[in-house]
Amino acid sequence: MGIVKISDLMHENLRVAGNALSRSINAQAEHWMRVGMLTELHPALDHREICQLLVRAELAGGLDITVAAATPAGKARTAPAGQR
Repeated sequence: MGIVKISDLMHENLRVAGNALSRSINAQAEHWMRVGMLTELHPALDHREICQLLVRAELAGGLDITVAAATPAGKARTAPAGQR
């Protein structure tokens, strides 16, 4: 685990979003980082498809950037939820 320095405004945004979504500040930050990472790796995917990719990754044992980067955007786009 490491320490990441963020602005006071971002910390407040994390606190508000985390409270609204029943997540800790750290869990909310990690969620936003995962979504952002996958959005950069797969810019053609929308938010719903990114969430489906996160669920599939969790079912497969967790999000690994080497696997996420190798997953073709087309496959992630068309695979039914819950299938690997």
